[in-house]
Amino acid sequence: MMAHSGGGEGSPSEDRPREIEPADAARFAILPLELEADALLEEIDRFLGKGVSVDAIYLDLLAPSARTLGDMWDRDECDFIDVTMGLWRLQEVMREVAMRVPGDPTPGLGRKVALFSAMPGDVHSFGTLMIEEVFARAGWESEALVKPERRELLDRLSRRRYDLVGLTIARDCPSSALANLIKAMRSVSANPQIAVLVGGRVINENPAMVAEVGADGTGIDARAALATAEKLVHSAHADTQEIS
Repeated sequence: MMAHSGGGEGSPSEDRPREIEPADAARFAILPLELEADALLEEIDRFLGKGVSVDAIYLDLLAPSARTLGDMWDRDECDFIDVTMGLWRLQEVMREVAMRVPGDPTPGLGRKVALFSAMPGDVHSFGTLMIEEVFARAGWESEALVKPERRELLDRLSRRRYDLVGLTIARDCPSSALANLIKAMRSVSANPQIAVLVGGRVINENPAMVAEVGADGTGIDARAALATAEKLVHSAHADTQEIS
């Protein structure tokens, strides 16, 4: 299957009208280090009160904030506990926003099914929960594994026929280890046509890894990943119908 990179020229991420100004996003980015979740929610409520969409809250405030915390950790500007607490607060905010403004998933049969997982060994899983929430709001039946062991991930794939599996890679890892995991996921998957997405900072910095590790695509953010996933699963379904 041909790899789709997603997030390139003309991507949904670039085409979205800007609802949050960069200066506001930059101001918010470090607040999870300073404010508790309740105070962060008050900040979010100000944006929602101005008519800012939930997608923009997720993609233009929460996700960049999580990336900023990771960058600060890499530069030794804050420690592991600070980052962990900041990400936990962002996670609480995302959960509360999801409950306050639920999505409108497509009812009935025929819904696409996805499993998202952090890379086994990663200690932070905010990106996994973020992308799972975006897919759920778009009508997918989605699940997320937080801090999974490799065995747990493979067992889950063998037990249910998922249309797509997405891996978020938060920390550096050898491409050989990622390729080995993807090969194992395909070998045990209950769906021989399963699409595999990979994402995260490591992939964004080196998009060539998508093909190197045997994945089918990526997206520079959750919305771009959703667009890529829709194309991949539609293509897989079309191939299956031709064969049958």
